Amino acid sequence: MVKFSKQFEAQLVPEWKEAFVDYWKLKKDLKKINLLNNDNNLGKNHQEPSVCDTILSSLKKCSVFGPQRHKHHLIQIHRKLASSTSKGDLYETELLEQFADTESASEFFACLDLQLNKVNQFYKTKEKEFLERGDSLKKQMEILIELNTALKNRHAKSASFQETDSKDDDSISGSISIDEESVRDRTDQEQVHDNTMSEPEKNDEISIDSPKSGELVKSVRMKREDSKLRSLSGRIVNLNGKSLRINIPLTNPSRTFSAISYILWDDLVTPSSKKGGPDGNKLHINKTKLRHAEKMIRGAFIELYKGLGYLKTYRNLNMLAFVKILKKFDKVTNKEVLPIYLRVVESSYFNSSDMVIKLADEVEDIFVKHFAEDDKRKAMKYLKPTQRQDSHALTFFIGLFAGCCLALLAGYIIMAHYTGMYGPQSDTVYMETVYPVFSLFSLLFLHFFLYGCNIFMWRKTRINYSFIFELSTKKELKYRDVFLICATSMTAVVGVLFVHLSLVAKDYSFSKVQAIPGLLLLAFALLLVCPFNIIYKSSRYRLLQVLRNIVMSPLYKVLMLDFFMADQLCSQVPMLRHLEIISCYYITGSYKTQDFGYCNRNKNYRDLAYAVSFLPYYWRAMQCARRWVDEGHNSHLLNLGKYVSAMLAAGAKLAYEKDKTSVGWLCLFVIMSSTATLYQLYWDFVRDWGLLQFNSKNPWLRDELLLRRKIIYYVSMGLNLVLRLAWLQTILHYQFSGVDRRVTGLFLAALEVCRRGLWNFFRLENEHLNNAGKFRAVKPVPLPFHEIDEQD
Repeated sequence: MVKFSKQFEAQLVPEWKEAFVDYWKLKKDLKKINLLNNDNNLGKNHQEPSVCDTILSSLKKCSVFGPQRHKHHLIQIHRKLASSTSKGDLYETELLEQFADTESASEFFACLDLQLNKVNQFYKTKEKEFLERGDSLKKQMEILIELNTALKNRHAKSASFQETDSKDDDSISGSISIDEESVRDRTDQEQVHDNTMSEPEKNDEISIDSPKSGELVKSVRMKREDSKLRSLSGRIVNLNGKSLRINIPLTNPSRTFSAISYILWDDLVTPSSKKGGPDGNKLHINKTKLRHAEKMIRGAFIELYKGLGYLKTYRNLNMLAFVKILKKFDKVTNKEVLPIYLRVVESSYFNSSDMVIKLADEVEDIFVKHFAEDDKRKAMKYLKPTQRQDSHALTFFIGLFAGCCLALLAGYIIMAHYTGMYGPQSDTVYMETVYPVFSLFSLLFLHFFLYGCNIFMWRKTRINYSFIFELSTKKELKYRDVFLICATSMTAVVGVLFVHLSLVAKDYSFSKVQAIPGLLLLAFALLLVCPFNIIYKSSRYRLLQVLRNIVMSPLYKVLMLDFFMADQLCSQVPMLRHLEIISCYYITGSYKTQDFGYCNRNKNYRDLAYAVSFLPYYWRAMQCARRWVDEGHNSHLLNLGKYVSAMLAAGAKLAYEKDKTSVGWLCLFVIMSSTATLYQLYWDFVRDWGLLQFNSKNPWLRDELLLRRKIIYYVSMGLNLVLRLAWLQTILHYQFSGVDRRVTGLFLAALEVCRRGLWNFFRLENEHLNNAGKFRAVKPVPLPFHEIDEQD
């Protein structure tokens, strides 16, 4: 049977762990009392019972004396009114009877009171936060319903008969403009692109008359003129006497271009509307914008419901923890304080308040009515997504495929050694054309395998990586899925290359079998973009979406998953170089003539090779610039400097490799690489991992650690330092005896991938602790409608 402490730790909300009852601290206090009781019992056993003790023990067995003892109150809980209503009531326990160890019992109840007060205060704070969020969402929903009703009425009237604008629906009024901020829409994974608006379409918009003879319209438009380039048009709605701004996030470049084209159309094509023409007191509500606003509100309701569920879990687990620890106290002390203290806990705020349950029911009703077409089952799929469970049968298949992969890999290496492919006198054509394919897949799936190991460790240490990366709980890859993909893919890769090497060893024409590695690469590329719902389609498309966001930086809002993936690419520059070589070899048709040196002789290709070495750092630098623009934190500029220094070091390396006899290039390479390495080490240890805190209770680490053994952190920092110095091999030119230089390059590239895998765990551990420190367990979804002051 699993102990309650393990169940408690497994079910609590990771980001709120510090706000839960400190069950482990209370158990330690009970152990002190238990040890003292055991010592007292041992001392009594050494003494022979006196006649008086015998008589008293006999009397206690009688029913007259036994029950009467338990009627006396052992403790009394005093309730004190807090100075601030936000803190809630405070409880303090007074001992009315002497315990075997009164001092330890007093410490236990002092700790218990502290935990109860902490739980009440946190619950009240979170409840207030969610209630305010719920009120805001209800108002947002009312506005959305009124706007949709006006739009439907407009369409109905247009379809039935032609009327003048003066007879339009008057449920909403005022001038309208939309302030579209560049904020990623986190409420829905689907990317809905706006079509570029060459002109306003009457079917998609509703016209609204101004009630104030054009004065408000004029002031709003003057405001638009001043801030147009900064805010990409501002639309304000007067709804029932209130001025509202509609904030629709620009989630992709097409929406940005759509907004710009709309501004141009509004300024150049329809200037009469600004000069008080026939439509001077009229602007439009766009149907597409309302659809995006509806998505934002729906996502906000989902996050609110999730937060309310967490708060219910918080209440139930804490209540159960109080019951369990009080039972243990009664058992240890042979007293009955459970009924007394439990009545206080049950009547305390966190257990007696029912506002969260009522709000959750309201959210369900609203969601069923407006977002699920009165289908409760459909609504629950969004509000309570079931997590996909790991299949234990996968373990067998993983082991089977891993065994096949190892067997094929061993056979491939033996045959390659037998044919002399990887030795000093290796086949140049094979090593220049086929070996890059093997290197590419090896580095790729090694990185993917380490990601599976990261997932396993994140789950073991209760790091909520799904929340940090904003992954769907129904579609995210588990570590077993990752291991299965790696084992299956490498089995296929090694199997195909084994067949290819066998054909080459049997003296088949190289030109006839040279297309096999290219077809293998093409097959994996087609599988990645396969439109059918097979082989983890959602994960494949999510990967393509993230890669698109990285390549098109800084046009997209940068999320955690985007820059985390960009950091992975910074460690995969050798893999990108291999991909570049293979692509050039097959696209240019050089594989037909086995002219593997064609690409190196081509100037455009050489320029592209330089660009590939810079691209990952460039993308990451652009992401830092975009985050600085969006968030305004100067730390993003400092992070940008780190990647600029890495680009300069990469450029110096390329220049030195081109002319290794030049002392000047060597000195520049050493200086730039040393500077970049120091910069990167500082950022790794201090900013990304949160370590090297000199005032920490854990020397050179941080106060809170998820791993129990501190030595792991010190060893990891040492490994990261050593592996960051791998660039020294470019100067030392060290080669393993009897091994081709390309194999040595693959080994060094694999070490960098391993360093990145190690970096990933501590990077997300630090991110998780930052979230937990601010008790962020749900995503802050932006809302579309905001009240503003007309005088601004």
